[in-house]
Amino acid sequence: MFTGIIQGIAQVVSIDKKQNFQTHIIRLPRDMMQGLSLGASVAHNGCCLTVTGFDDQLVSFDLMQETLNVTNLGLLNVGDYVNVERAAKFGDEIGGHAMSGHIMATAMVSAVKTSENNHQIWFSVPPQLIKYIFAKGYIGIDGISLTIAEVGDGCFSVSLIPETLQRTNLKNRIINDVINIEIDPQTQAIVETVERMMANK
Repeated sequence: MFTGIIQGIAQVVSIDKKQNFQTHIIRLPRDMMQGLSLGASVAHNGCCLTVTGFDDQLVSFDLMQETLNVTNLGLLNVGDYVNVERAAKFGDEIGGHAMSGHIMATAMVSAVKTSENNHQIWFSVPPQLIKYIFAKGYIGIDGISLTIAEVGDGCFSVSLIPETLQRTNLKNRIINDVINIEIDPQTQAIVETVERMMANK
């Protein structure tokens, strides 16, 4: 489980692409290395990946074709940065909201609006997801737990405080960038339960 509170950003230092498979290596922030072991879970842009090797701060992860298809990790290039979070431990403070690390789909940045005291990003989402997105609800954006500000026709926005911009890769997002989406599982369960009940009437 993850909390959506990003612990740092990590640079991709190498990518080894093979048929239907790839391995990438990131340089994990030193303060995130404590207690890291083979098999540990680390979220990359919200996608849960398993540590397959490490040497000092260089940490390896394998990505299957399904992961490459469903997330934005297959679009990464060497030098890019990903949001990273170690798996939550029992007793950790849940500062964001409970997240599984299982990406549901990707969305596209459709607008970036910046003023003196506000940074707002709009995203267009696949039609099948919009029913789960409500103003003031939770959503995972590239692994970041955020509150939905507004919802439009096939799109939604989030407003970002300076701390979020400083700690994550959202500060560099521009129009047409692809981001990972994880719908709040409680919202998904409620919507689908209501749909089943209505269908049975």
